[in-house]
Parts: sequence; C-alpha cells; structure tokens
Amino acid sequence: MAKADRNGQQSARQRIAAQQEAARRAEARRRLLLGGGAVAVVLVVVVVFIVLKISQSPSTAEKAATKQPVTGTALPASVAADVTGVPVSALAAVGKGSTVTAALRPISGPPLTAGGKPEMLYIGAEFCPYCAAMRWAMAVALSRFGTLSPLRGIRSAPSPEVYPSTATLTFYKSGYASKYLAFAPVENETVTHATLQTPTPQQQAIWNKYDANSYPFIDFGNKYLATVSYDPQVLQGLTWSQIAADLSKPSSPVARGVLGSANLMTAAICKLTSNQPAGVCSAPPVTSLEGSL
Repeated sequence: MAKADRNGQQSARQRIAAQQEAARRAEARRRLLLGGGAVAVVLVVVVVFIVLKISQSPSTAEKAATKQPVTGTALPASVAADVTGVPVSALAAVGKGSTVTAALRPISGPPLTAGGKPEMLYIGAEFCPYCAAMRWAMAVALSRFGTLSPLRGIRSAPSPEVYPSTATLTFYKSGYASKYLAFAPVENETVTHATLQTPTPQQQAIWNKYDANSYPFIDFGNKYLATVSYDPQVLQGLTWSQIAADLSKPSSPVARGVLGSANLMTAAICKLTSNQPAGVCSAPPVTSLEGSL
C-alpha cells in the first residue's frame, strides 16, 4: 500500500509538472502572437501613412504645371561687368573685326515695336552653338542702349553637337530696361531639346515669314535680320570668365568676333532709334557700319 501511495504521488507530481510546462508554452505562444500582432499593426499604420502621403503629394504633371524650369547659373560679378561694360576704346579698335557683314541683311515689313519703342526680337535655343556665340554679341550691343539683367551662364549641347559645350549666356527670364529699345528674347528649347518658351502667335508668324524657324533668329524692328556673323570656334574650350576678359583685348579672336558682331548690331539698332543715344550712335565704328547697311 505504501508503494502504491508513492507511485500515486509521483504520478501526481509528473502531471503537475506537465501541466506547468504546458502552461509556460501556452504563455510563450500568447506573447509571441501578441508581439507579432503589434508588429503587424505598426506595419499597417506605416503602409496607410505612405498611401495617404502619396495621395496628398502633387503629381509630376501638377508640379510641371505650377513650376517653371530654371536654367543657367549665376555668373560672377566680374563677368557681368566685363560683358556689359566693354570699353568704348576696345569696341572702336575692333571695328568690324572678323564679322561677315552679309550676316545682317535688310528685310521689309510693318515696324516691329513694343511700348512705343522699336523692338529687337530674338528666338533661339539653349542647345544651339550658334546661338551661344551670338548671345555674347547681343549682350554687349544691348548693354549700350540699356540694362540687361540678370546674366546667367549655360553651355550649349555636348558632343556630337558641333562646337560642343560652348560657354554662353541664356536670356531665359532676363529683363531689359531701355529708353530707346525693347528686347523680346525667346529661348525656345533647353539644352536637352525640351520646350522652354513658346513664341507668341505674332512672333511665330514673323519667324515663319523671314527665317523658316531656324536658330538663331534676330529681328531688328522688321528692318534687319541677323544670323551668325562670326566663327563660334573662337569660344571653344574657354570659360565664361575667359571669354568676358578677352572682350577688353581688341586683338583677341574672341573680341574680334564678339565685338565686331556687337558693333554691327549696334549700327542696326541705331538705325531703329534714329541714332539715339548720340554718344553710342556717333562712335566711329558705328557710323561707318551704318553706312554699309
């Protein structure tokens, strides 16, 4: 009987131990499930937050519709000063320079004006290497009649474009203040050929009439039309600072091309403004070039 009691007590202890072990395992499973459920809840919350964030963010199309692209980088003040303040002596020394006078030809049409002033219309593209060359000359010429700002630097399209990566200016979002002349710049395409600015219907009609949508298109009041007037090769490999600094060196290839073209443009503008201002339009190279137009 004592042996049976001992066997019964042992069996009871074993049952109790087994029950305790089962309870511990159940508790462990419960905690694991609770922990996994908490992680799942956190994941659900995160996913919901991301979905809401995406749904609230503007689409790419909406961003494009509300934000204009920004092109060009600010140039050092020294570059702007060199371009807009070319010494009169340097302009006089260069004269016609290396320009081709035939690059500026007369056209006939109703006067192109804006705000009671003759208008100079430019249509170009930021990828265009020929526009790259002519913007330097335009900036110099325009600065003789008013204030062009801000000046921002870009490079023309890389190779395989001819004259690749030419350092130049962009007239996108530039302003011009002058008592004598209005300036309407249209940078039609970016360096990557994306549409940047669209000509107005009037500008498009003028462009179609005189130069069949080629770049650069430079119309002086519907009286003269300019195309590339010097070799863009002279700008190859140069920085904005180097080009600007060369403008005060009349014997440099850059000055002979840029300033020669600027003098030719100045003569055309003086024809539009009835030779105003006199200080600019009576300068020796300008008067002689006016006679050749």
